[in-house]
Amino acid sequence: MAYGSAKTWRAPSDMPPEPSDDHIAVHLDRLLEQRNMTLTELADKVGVTVVNLSVLKNGRARAIRFTTLAALCQVLGCQPGDLLSHQQ
Repeated sequence: MAYGSAKTWRAPSDMPPEPSDDHIAVHLDRLLEQRNMTLTELADKVGVTVVNLSVLKNGRARAIRFTTLAALCQVLGCQPGDLLSHQQ
């Protein structure tokens, strides 16, 4: 590996599991509609970009920080389980 490379070596046990048909559904659109709030308003209140919220809303996000999840729940007045669900 070249000096300064951003990649690090991982043992096979450290590797993430293979993708499956299971996924996490994001219910941001439903929560916004129930609260008559736009994505732009939510982004301003939470302190994240509209682009990042759009990625989350459309199910393309690969991760979410706990601080962002907590901020979303605080602004929307919900619990994480109202925003996210596991679907098989």
